[in-house]
Amino acid sequence: MVSTQEFQQLLAGNGIVVDQQGNKIGSVHQLYVDDESGAPEWVTVKTGLLGTSESFVPLAQSEVKGDELWVAYDKDLVKDSPHGGDTDGHLSEDQEAELYRYYGLVSNAGHPSATDVSGDDDTVGRDVSGPTTDDAMTRSEERLNVGTERRESGKVRLRKYVVTENVTQTVPVSHEEVRLEREPITDANRGDAVSGPDISEEEHEVTLHEERPTIEKETVPVERVKLNTETVTEQEEVSDEVRKERIETDGIDSDNVDSSQASRH
Repeated sequence: MVSTQEFQQLLAGNGIVVDQQGNKIGSVHQLYVDDESGAPEWVTVKTGLLGTSESFVPLAQSEVKGDELWVAYDKDLVKDSPHGGDTDGHLSEDQEAELYRYYGLVSNAGHPSATDVSGDDDTVGRDVSGPTTDDAMTRSEERLNVGTERRESGKVRLRKYVVTENVTQTVPVSHEEVRLEREPITDANRGDAVSGPDISEEEHEVTLHEERPTIEKETVPVERVKLNTETVTEQEEVSDEVRKERIETDGIDSDNVDSSQASRH
């Protein structure tokens, strides 16, 4: 939520209003605060040719970045919002209800009115960030709430492809060879030797055999491969700037004030 102090800085720097996509909507004009809580609730934006139109936009979820007020609504939605007619610095119940309906918000009890953010209000006990309070001032500070978020960091794919390689193996093979054997004529083989004609022509034939290597291929599964993940935890430092309020005193002796309450920034 934008504070009155931040809005004052926007006015001093001719601040502009932009939507979440960074599109310029128009220039900052007036701040409307809740009558009961004094909290900033609406801002008016000068739009149109030469800034002749003025549109209301909720300050909920808005953020100040330098001289820009980033709001949570698109440019076209803001420019087409009800202009409120003659507000006289204060939104009536009907005007406020119409704006709430347009932006889909739930109406608060108080009716916003335009506030002077010049910083010249001398009301005793008035906090510039809110309505008239009691005799104490609240000091606030920002603190870091550090957490983690899970996001995608990359992809790993498991892909199978085919390669060809040469495999050499040694296999024993045998073959037959002819060997000439001579044996003398003996009483044991004489009958076979003279069983034929005395003189003749003839030939004998012997069939030779040999082994040759053969190759057959078969596909067999060898292993299963799959992807899995494991979580590795490591320490990582994060840092950011935080703002703190400091309270200082004017017009009284600082010796009479506790040092923790009278510190100067």
